[in-house]
Amino acid sequence: MSFRSMLLPLALLAILPAFTAHADEAAPICTDRPTKANAPCTVPEGTWQLEADVGNATHDAHPGSSTDTLYFVNPYLKYGIGAHTDIEVNWAPAVRVTTKEGGERHTTRGSGDIYVRVKTALYSGDVFSASVIPFVKAPTASHDIGNDRWEGGVAVPISAAVGGGFSVTIGPELDALADADGHGRHLAVTNLVNVAHPLTSRLSVAVEYWRQDNHDPSGHVKQESADIAFTFLASPDLQLDVGANMGVNNATPDHQFYAGVSYRW
Repeated sequence: MSFRSMLLPLALLAILPAFTAHADEAAPICTDRPTKANAPCTVPEGTWQLEADVGNATHDAHPGSSTDTLYFVNPYLKYGIGAHTDIEVNWAPAVRVTTKEGGERHTTRGSGDIYVRVKTALYSGDVFSASVIPFVKAPTASHDIGNDRWEGGVAVPISAAVGGGFSVTIGPELDALADADGHGRHLAVTNLVNVAHPLTSRLSVAVEYWRQDNHDPSGHVKQESADIAFTFLASPDLQLDVGANMGVNNATPDHQFYAGVSYRW
């Protein structure tokens, strides 16, 4: 699937009147898409929200080998269970992983792991907001796609308006990941800095630096990426997005391109 073809579903969604029937005075949808940063906001109580990739392609090349991973769709379904809390479930039903090494090509198809998150807003204001997101990953992925291990962690997104229409979000996260040898678990520490700014009343851009330090007993792995994404608010309840993540060291996938949609009802 090319990046151009990934944009087609979004173009079709943008002209569907069923998605734009809500009143213009409704508060705009607030999502965790499209960058790696989470937003401190939660889904309103009693409200459903779907946030999904509509094509997500990652390329990772090393001397003599490469891996291409494609998520055809990768939805998060959210529901507001309280005034300041929502529950979120993620499962990718169709994943394709293609590896090339030594002149041979191998393709694996299947589904992904299930992630369950609970987000609670700690503070919400016009200038400063913060929330906490504990999560767990259930090992439901097909063979050769997941690692068949339970994992989990907690993220604490913090966002502030800094003037001139700019907002800054940081996203400290601690993960308990399975060791590479399958025995025991270790700590991974993630953080990011995300700067977002509206370009028009509907179009916004965000740039981001992301880093993860994975302290596996077999060796410390540091990943870093420089990311950019654009969002378009088609209606108060419908957001479209595209983005790219570029690896800045050898341990990080070379590039990732994606498009997505978020809808609230």
